[in-house]
Amino acid sequence: MKKKQIIKSSLEYTEIIKNSPYKKNNYFIIYYRNNFKTNRYGISVPKKTGKANIRNKIKRRIKNIIDNNEFTIHTPYDYVIIIRKRLLELNYQQIETNLINLIKKIGDNNEKK
Repeated sequence: MKKKQIIKSSLEYTEIIKNSPYKKNNYFIIYYRNNFKTNRYGISVPKKTGKANIRNKIKRRIKNIIDNNEFTIHTPYDYVIIIRKRLLELNYQQIETNLINLIKKIGDNNEKK
């Protein structure tokens, strides 16, 4: 994931979370908003999930999934992806299918409008 694709500012995180719609499943909550340029992502893993090495491993996996599937993801949105603790039960393939399906639902719902 390139640096220009990452949401860095905590103000942007809070603005997106407070003022944007969201989709969720058992493993993710994804807040999203239109940004008219390119996809940008913010990944949040709560401390309840585990120690720092576990949280960083999850972030690396999510970034890798996004990089591998960037052409199947609808553009242009800002996504804030919040991880739920239940994600630790899944393997990489299951994480990938759950995340991509949820992001596709976001794109499909907004194309119908």
